Amino acid sequence: MRVATKLLRSLIAACALAATAVPAGAQSWPTRTVRLILPLGPGSGVDIGARLIADKLSTKWGQPVVVENRPGGDGIVAITAFTGAKDDHVLLMAPTSSFTAHPYLHDKLPYDPRDLAPIARISNTIVAVVVPASSDIKSVKDLVEAARTNPGKLNWATITGMFDFVFAGFQKKMGIEIAKVPYRDTVQAVNDLAEGRIQVMMSAIAIVRPRVQAGSVRMIAVTAGERASIAPDVPTTTEAGYPDIRIEGLTGLFGPRDMPAEIRERISTDVKTAAADPTITARLLSTGQVVNPGGPSEFGAAIDAQRAQVASTGTLLDIKPASN
Repeated sequence: MRVATKLLRSLIAACALAATAVPAGAQSWPTRTVRLILPLGPGSGVDIGARLIADKLSTKWGQPVVVENRPGGDGIVAITAFTGAKDDHVLLMAPTSSFTAHPYLHDKLPYDPRDLAPIARISNTIVAVVVPASSDIKSVKDLVEAARTNPGKLNWATITGMFDFVFAGFQKKMGIEIAKVPYRDTVQAVNDLAEGRIQVMMSAIAIVRPRVQAGSVRMIAVTAGERASIAPDVPTTTEAGYPDIRIEGLTGLFGPRDMPAEIRERISTDVKTAAADPTITARLLSTGQVVNPGGPSEFGAAIDAQRAQVASTGTLLDIKPASN
């Protein structure tokens, strides 16, 4: 009996050890410098967050973690640099809005979306609908009425991506038409908005906040499910009665498709720990981001939901998705 009890205890202890053990591959990773590729330029909210988290991860991993900015090409420059590397020490940190609409915006994709394996959701970027402060438009309802009253006389700034795609679908559903003015430079778009040359734009708060604080741009709604703590007086698009332009600005980390699950889980755990640092949380909030950590499965599910929203808009606009 004593022997059986002793064996049972040994078996329980072995199982507990196995459950908590980190696989050898995950323990040894990383073995060299880790590169974080971003589709946005220096100074953006995502860039600031990436550098803060990279510093924490470098200390944790004992290896340099460097941020590489690859802006341009509707996010495709950065994504193809990441997928082309085929290296588990090269990761992509990006807003999902930079690629979820790609199949509907490009005739052929130069990358396979399956090569973007979700590792960790980091934050939700607060997205706002903004107009010139000099405009009489003070709500989404005002915008819709102005577009109906003055067909073809309003302009909106587009940088491509999910924000613009969803806004185009919103116009179709409302039966309004606002002239599209494409921009390659977000800063120039915001400058033109402030000067009244453009009447409306959807943008991450981090990009327009200086102009909002200066009093030349007005936020009329945020697209998240709840109000933003840094703009508590600004209603959500759902509160305003227009849930079709609700967008959760997901930002997170991706690895190559064949990255072992145990390494993805380890990176996810370390990223969540880093993002939970109060200094980082406060800094991200100041750039218009809300820390919202999640593991590979949670992040993947959120991306699937966003892709479903984009697909619904594609159907509304009668656009078929491209193949890669």
